[in-house]
Parts: sequence; C-alpha cells; structure tokens
Amino acid sequence: MKEEKQLTLSFWFEFASTYSYLSAGRIESVCKKENIRIEWKPFLLGPIFKDQGMSDSPFNLFPAKGKYMWKDLERRTKKYGLPFSKPDIFPQNGLKAARITIANLDQNWIQSFILETFKAEFYSKLDISDRSVLSDILRSLNQDPENILNISESEENKNKLRSNTDEARSLEIFGAPSFIANGELFWGDDRLEDAIEFLKTK
Repeated sequence: MKEEKQLTLSFWFEFASTYSYLSAGRIESVCKKENIRIEWKPFLLGPIFKDQGMSDSPFNLFPAKGKYMWKDLERRTKKYGLPFSKPDIFPQNGLKAARITIANLDQNWIQSFILETFKAEFYSKLDISDRSVLSDILRSLNQDPENILNISESEENKNKLRSNTDEARSLEIFGAPSFIANGELFWGDDRLEDAIEFLKTK
C-alpha cells in the first residue's frame, strides 16, 4: 500500500504581530491532529508596510482598529488558553528574534523559542529587541545564548531573513500571520483552519 505524502502548511509570522502570537500558540496542536507538517517562515512586516506607504502598524495608525484589536486579542487568548497582558511597547522590533529563528529552524527547541518569545512580549511585557531578554529565553531552553546570538548576526544569516521577506513580497503577503496552502494565501489567525481544509482537499 502506497504511503500518503505528508502535507505541508507554510506559516508566515512576525514577532511584532499580535495575531501571529495566537497562531504560534495553537498551530502545532491543530496541525498535529491533521498530520500536517509546519514550515515555519519568519519574516519582517516593516519593509512590506513601507511598500504600502505605512510608517507604523495599522493598529496604531487607525486608533479605532487598534482599540478593537486589543479587546479581540484579550478574548482570543482566553479562548486558546494563552497568557496575555497588553505590552507597553507596540509594535516591538522582532529583528533579533527573527534572525535567531531563521538560523535555527532545524533545531528541536526552536518552536519553544518562538512561543516563549511571543509570551515574553505579549504576557511578560518585555522588550524582545533587548539582547538580554532573548538570552534569558535561550538559557531557559538550555541553549548557549552568546553562540546563538553571534551566529544569528552573521551576514549569511541576515541575508536568509531578507530572502524570506522578499519571498513574502513575491507571494503578495501583506500581513501576519499568513498561511500558504498549495500556493494559496490565507491571511489571519482565524483563517488557519480554512488553510488546512484547502490543503487537504486540493
């Protein structure tokens, strides 16, 4: 009997993104139930927003939208069992965290790093652009912060993140989280299940 090929869902996320936190907190359990492999794709929204003529998060540019988002995030984190406290800084600079992630996508601790970084930002209200914050997270995962941070800052690794952001542009990704299922774009945490359904039926 021919073994079925495991399906893959590309998960595009940004550490500054509130709704990416929701998806990062639940995507593993959702995909595990469906036997779907996750392709973790960190990228930067800042350059994409700049392409769209925005100098800040739309949740800051449009106060009513921002007010709604924080209330919605409070509801949805409660629904998913994720801890939440509104951060003092928003959006945060997730560049260092994204570089660490893209340098270590093949490591079995990286999913824990991703989620713990989101929790540090959206629950502990820490500044994830701070090297010491990221070092503490890495240390809690029994990793060597100095070595990992130094490798993540190599020019080769910086180019990997730039390449991911360029790829996001080419896929016409305009926000996070986004999911690519069989070449089709789905945007927003509430489209995760739709993306999986599309992946399974094509």
